[in-house]
Amino acid sequence: MSRWAAVGSKAAVAGCGGRTTCALLPSLPWALVLILLLVSCFCLPGAACKSLHRNTQRHPTTGLNISNTEAAAGTGASGGHTGRMGPQGRHVRSYNHLEGDIRRRKLFSFQKFFLRIDKNGNVNGTKSKDDPFSILEITSVDVGVVAIRGLHSNYYLALNRKGELYGAREFNVDCTLKERIEENGYNTYASAEWRNKKRQMFVGLNVHGKALRGKKSRRKNTATHFLPILV
Repeated sequence: MSRWAAVGSKAAVAGCGGRTTCALLPSLPWALVLILLLVSCFCLPGAACKSLHRNTQRHPTTGLNISNTEAAAGTGASGGHTGRMGPQGRHVRSYNHLEGDIRRRKLFSFQKFFLRIDKNGNVNGTKSKDDPFSILEITSVDVGVVAIRGLHSNYYLALNRKGELYGAREFNVDCTLKERIEENGYNTYASAEWRNKKRQMFVGLNVHGKALRGKKSRRKNTATHFLPILV
């Protein structure tokens, strides 16, 4: 019996080319892989947790975990930006460029008249391009609200409760006008204080260059449309 076992052993060795380690070679790589997997299961999770802890921190307000990258970005957005920030980090648009700026213009009506305020505070229109009383200073007093003053007469363009257009020596609520650019490119100027039966009242000149009563004015009426011309 042992004789036949010896013969079989010799045949197996001969089939492997005389190398006794033939049967061990395929199992060696798998053993190494298995060992590496076992090592990674025990060691890597702890290291990963420590690394994650180092790379995270709590948000000062919400208490939620955020990464260091997000924290740095948040600091840059809130502390490093020179502009004003609103709620939730949104920028608050500044309208400083609209408040207090002075534009020197002539208001050329759709009816082909230059609006003027004479030395007595009368408001009407003129065809003359050289009339000094048609030079106006438009000053922004609020967002979308302006005051218009005659440069040489020193009267403010005003529209009272009755819809009468006149020149006011002192600035008052009648002098606050809503400025709006219409679809045709012309501007309209409506009283910011007074309305006629919930309808806005506008500055306007009729076809004869006379001041239009505010109660008869409408936004779509071209008599209330003016083109600001740079002086």
